[in-house]
Order: sequence, then structure tokens, then C-alpha cells
Amino acid sequence: MGKTVAYLRVSTSGQDVQNQELEIRRYAEANGTKVDEWVRLEMSTRRSMKERGIDELLGKLGAGDTLIVSALDRLGRSLSQIVMVVDELMDKGVSFVAVKQGMRLNGERDMTAKVQVAMFGLMAEIERDLISERTKSGLERARAEGKQLGRPKGLGKSRLDSKSGEIEQFLQKGVSKASIAKIVDVAPATLQHFLKTRRVG
Repeated sequence: MGKTVAYLRVSTSGQDVQNQELEIRRYAEANGTKVDEWVRLEMSTRRSMKERGIDELLGKLGAGDTLIVSALDRLGRSLSQIVMVVDELMDKGVSFVAVKQGMRLNGERDMTAKVQVAMFGLMAEIERDLISERTKSGLERARAEGKQLGRPKGLGKSRLDSKSGEIEQFLQKGVSKASIAKIVDVAPATLQHFLKTRRVG
């Protein structure tokens, strides 16, 4: 009997490997499946398949083995990538499970398997396109309304932010900028930049 491998991947810090693992464990428990190996990778889908560890993963799977992922799009960011991976799994006689989509392929290449992979892969791709389109539309609307996008120049965090009131008091009392720079322990140029960008004094 072949081994069962679970593949976990996150592309951003906002995604949680533990959530994927929980979904797979629930599936395994409900179906009496024992996961023999967990492959965890935190990497962007924009990387190549080799960099994402897909090539290495496929290399360790053979006929009779099973690969489980929490969702189909864990395998790639485009329909072509997903279909290519699943095609190779079928070539190897590897069974494949995508928990979220309720997909289970038994390692045989048939029309039903091809249709399922294409359909779910296309849905994942369309979803990404819609998210991207909504983001672009939001940015364009913000620009049209005259909103400044991104962080304003010169307004990054400064170590002097917490001393703004103190610096302003020194200026009002006529203390020279050179002296203030020494008091707050920064270079004169740093103080000058702070005064200019924060419009203090």
C-alpha cells in the first residue's frame, strides 16, 4: 500500500499553514486516512515550481501513493500550472485529493478527472482575476477622487516623533537648532529633516 503525503503552502503571512493542516486532518479522520508525511512550504506562488518544492514533491510520489492538499490552488497560481501538476500525478498513478473542492482523483487518467481539474483550476484563476480587478478599480477610484496613494514622502517613522512637543518648546524659547540636535542626540541634518517634514516650529 502506498504512502499518503499532505502538502501545505502559504504565499503570504496572512495565510496560516495550521488552517490548511486542520482541514486535511479533518478529511483524513473522516475518511479513515493516515497521513504518512507532511510537506510544509512558506513560499509565493510567483516562484518557479522548482522553488516552491513541487518538483521535489512530485519526485517522491509514485504509483499507489496519495497527495492531499487543502485546496486546489495550493498547487499553482494558474490553470496551466495546476493542470500540469495533476497531469503528472495521473501519469505516475498517484491519487489526489483537494479537500476544499471535494475533489478525489484515483490516479487514473479519464475524462472526468480532466474536466474536474480544468473546471476547478479555472474557477481559482477567475477568482484571482476578480480580486485583482477589484483592487485596480479601487486604486483608480481613489486617484480619481484625488487621494494620495502610498506613504507620503518624508513621513516615515522618526525617532523624534515622540519628542516633537519638547522640540517645539525649545524652539519657542529661542534655543538654536544645533543645540536642540545635541539635546535630543541626533545629527543637525536629522533634526532639520524632521522639522521640515513635520512642519514643527
